[in-house]
Amino acid sequence: MRKMAESEEEVDVLVQRVVKDIANAFRRNPNIDEIGLIPCLEAKYNRSPIVLLENKLGIESWCVKLLLPCVHSKLVLYRQRKLWLDRDALTDLTCTLLLLNPDFTTAWNVRRWVFQKGIQEICLPNSRNNVYSGLVSTEQMYRIIQDEMAVCSAAAGRYPSNYNAWSHRIWILQHVAKCNLKILLDELSNTKYWVSTHVSDHSGFHYRQFLLKSVAGNSRSAAVANAGMFVRKSSNKDHCASLPTHMKEEGASVETHTIDVPLMIEEEMELCTDLIESYPGHEALWSHRRCVFYLWHCWNRERLQVPLDSSIRSDGTMDNVAMATAGGHSSRGMDVDGVADAAKQGYTQEIKRLKRGPSLDLHSLLEEHRFIDAILASCTNLEQARFATAYRKWLDTVIGQ
Repeated sequence: MRKMAESEEEVDVLVQRVVKDIANAFRRNPNIDEIGLIPCLEAKYNRSPIVLLENKLGIESWCVKLLLPCVHSKLVLYRQRKLWLDRDALTDLTCTLLLLNPDFTTAWNVRRWVFQKGIQEICLPNSRNNVYSGLVSTEQMYRIIQDEMAVCSAAAGRYPSNYNAWSHRIWILQHVAKCNLKILLDELSNTKYWVSTHVSDHSGFHYRQFLLKSVAGNSRSAAVANAGMFVRKSSNKDHCASLPTHMKEEGASVETHTIDVPLMIEEEMELCTDLIESYPGHEALWSHRRCVFYLWHCWNRERLQVPLDSSIRSDGTMDNVAMATAGGHSSRGMDVDGVADAAKQGYTQEIKRLKRGPSLDLHSLLEEHRFIDAILASCTNLEQARFATAYRKWLDTVIGQ
């Protein structure tokens, strides 16, 4: 490849090789966090124009003008049913195309179709009736998701506010990962650095809001083995029943953990505080803080009202886990001052006090107002002051009612 390919046949061979090299680069290192062009007017050496150095992927600029029209044309022909491509070829083709044109909706749609077929092909057969049960092994699922998230991150980094990439990432979590708690928590950890370096990108913060809502929404009865973040060990054996089926079938550890939602939300609010103070004047940060605080407000209000009724035991006491969840603090049981008649299943005095008492907010309205006052007192950025004032108004009209 000492000179640039000229004939159509040479171009096609070259493109196939480059597409395969890009796909192999992502398979070798799913943690690629930066993609850039290497200035090079022509192919001077008989080597691949794809360079992978640690977490950085470089593409020699001379081959881009050959790649983009060729892969685009192939995908269009495939969609028009004028060209047949197998699953692996489609995966590699869309990966390359999304690196060159990260906001190409058709490529994302085709990639979803490819994923659905791929999951069907690797489903585990049911040993009893020899039919497919729709289960994917944990190792296979994690590998598939890791590869796909790498492509999504690369596309999001190359195109600002790439909602197609982030929406595809959510689709993978919903339809492939089935909102597995460990994967949700891993994603929270993995995307923290990304949003910290893209403080104006609403789409990245919207993705984190999806993760937070998904974890909080499933936290009451969910358990996860070895999640590693925002977790507490649980001695309640009944929680094992809520482990994902594929984990139980593969002999996952029965030691489970309950999700500490208050801690998770507190850390997200701390992230918001750090970014707002470090990067003043970015609306995406204030919008994210508003969503996180509202999530805490709704979660705490729901846990203090609705679950209390259903967590009363037949002996009139309250389930320890439910008590801890409602308060958002220690997982040990709370002492109650008197137990009602079991036949009447009445409320204890402690339960009545909890139901009519104030919520145990980690981030109360008073604390948020103090944060706003501190921002305004030292603020020299007009946009920052405007966003802080708007946030205070929202707190008073929406939360403070």
